[in-house]
Amino acid sequence: MVGDADWGWCLLAAAGGESGHGSGIAIALMCILAFGVGSQLLAVRLRVPSILLLLGAGILAGPVTGLVHPEVLLQDLMFPFVSMCVSIILFEGALSLRSSEWKEIGRPLVLLLTLGVAITWGMTTLAALVILQFELFPSLLLGAILVVTGPTVIGPMLRQIRPLGRVGPIARWEGIIIDPVGAVLAVLVFEAHRLLQQGGVEQGTGAAMWALLLTIIVGLTVGVGTALLLAAMLKRHVIPDHLESPTTLALVISAFTVSNLVQAESGLVTVTIMGVVLANSGASLRHIVEFKENLSVLLISSLFVLLAARLELADFTSLGWRGPAFVAVMILLVRPMSIFASLAGTGIQMKEQIFLAWLAPRGIVAAAVASVFALQLGPSGDGLVSATFLLIIGTVVVYGLTTPMLARWLGLSSANPQGVLIVGANRFATEFAQAIQQAGFPVLLVDANPIQTRTARMQGLRTSSLNILSDRAIEELDLGGIGRYLGLTANDEVNSLGGLHFAELFGRANVFQLTPVVAVEKKKDAAAAHLRLRFLFGKEATFDSLTRRMDAGQVIKLSKLSNAYTWEQFQATYPDALLLGTAQQRTLTLATEERKIQPQPGQTLISLVTPQPEKKDATDEAT
Repeated sequence: MVGDADWGWCLLAAAGGESGHGSGIAIALMCILAFGVGSQLLAVRLRVPSILLLLGAGILAGPVTGLVHPEVLLQDLMFPFVSMCVSIILFEGALSLRSSEWKEIGRPLVLLLTLGVAITWGMTTLAALVILQFELFPSLLLGAILVVTGPTVIGPMLRQIRPLGRVGPIARWEGIIIDPVGAVLAVLVFEAHRLLQQGGVEQGTGAAMWALLLTIIVGLTVGVGTALLLAAMLKRHVIPDHLESPTTLALVISAFTVSNLVQAESGLVTVTIMGVVLANSGASLRHIVEFKENLSVLLISSLFVLLAARLELADFTSLGWRGPAFVAVMILLVRPMSIFASLAGTGIQMKEQIFLAWLAPRGIVAAAVASVFALQLGPSGDGLVSATFLLIIGTVVVYGLTTPMLARWLGLSSANPQGVLIVGANRFATEFAQAIQQAGFPVLLVDANPIQTRTARMQGLRTSSLNILSDRAIEELDLGGIGRYLGLTANDEVNSLGGLHFAELFGRANVFQLTPVVAVEKKKDAAAAHLRLRFLFGKEATFDSLTRRMDAGQVIKLSKLSNAYTWEQFQATYPDALLLGTAQQRTLTLATEERKIQPQPGQTLISLVTPQPEKKDATDEAT
């Protein structure tokens, strides 16, 4: 008899006649892609973590309808396919790690990746023994698997929360680096157990330590070597533009495979190191990053559906009350203990530690590694998959719903962040950024010209040398406390397109640009109206007009209004002033073409004026 879960597969096979098997496979592949991409689209619409919908889609495609049977579909390719997909995902994530962040987060990050991993591994093993009642080996293996977090989940959460301080970079680095650490640790546990059964404790321990050393050596050698080779080829333009992405993909897979041939399961370490080295090599990665980002989304979508399709509905009930209890202990006890013990004495503020203690969602790597070992262990590995997927669902739901509120309660983020992202490091943009920062608001200055950003950084501004039109700009920039985009370059198209890129994150109401010249000349194209942002400072405030004002000697000033120094007095003192914005009680208001600001006592004016020392009020401050 055919089980209920197999009716979909049999129906597809029967519909195909003699070619039923081939048709069934084709339709199963179609379902994986359609369910995966469809879940991503629906998640964006509903503003929920995509992983939840992907898991639901996989369960629907597998145990519920029987449309997808991963083992039948891929057979012997299942293990290498999953491993290779994870390697590409980790490489893509590592491309976002910048060495400049290491100076501030290096020590706490190392402690999290060593002491934190050890604490998580030990406490998770204990929880599996006591709560889930696993035997020692499956408990150790589950503990090793679950030291990982979920960079594919943490990234979108950080973009939504935009936390202040070091917690954002720490969480992002930890989420990416800890994945190969957990995978390698799981392999060492597995191999040590096999050797213990064959040769005793001494031989098993020695072999495990030797395997760890070889994994590190192979990962560093192959990863760094391949990254430097690719970087040299890119810098010297050896590879045509249209072949950069395919060449990179081929090298990533080659490095992963060669590493695994030399030392089993060292490939994940290799590709992570390769991504970090390549990201900081100075080579142009625009084509590579765009391709890898799209490919990773497709792989994550397909892989989650594929892995979830292997589950049986009984897997979620087999653990009974022990499953939710295990998830609760992992969230409420294991993660906080790991964070507080690792970061004590590192200078990380307590509120930042609390935030990190409440941010450890599991994702694709945990699911993939657990599924891979379940394939090798057979029926005895079913408990690993059940516990892992329960933890994935539990952590994504709990952290996804509560972490934004916790960040606001701790003062690490705001529901309406007032900081500004300024694109352009020209003279006006730099002085305006200084004025906003002096008024008490976070500022990030971005320009593709490293010379200009270096000059701005020497003036005390936070800067980034980055192409704002890059698809990775949102992920690579530290947007803690930032809630608005200001396009202040001489290029109207860059101002506009960059703002449209950030409108998805900040909202259309919070993206601004200088008035384009065509708008001043009344040559507006109605068909292109949707490509424009809100115009700053008034319809005559073009880049050229502001530059002329600066060249004529005007400066940006902060002026505090009061009952003794009113708006009218300010206007009398500076009749040619251009009002740029006002600041009051942690609220920054920008002057725009459609918004008429009525300054009031208690507000601080930000304006562009001609200096008049003889009439300067005591409350005025020049930036």
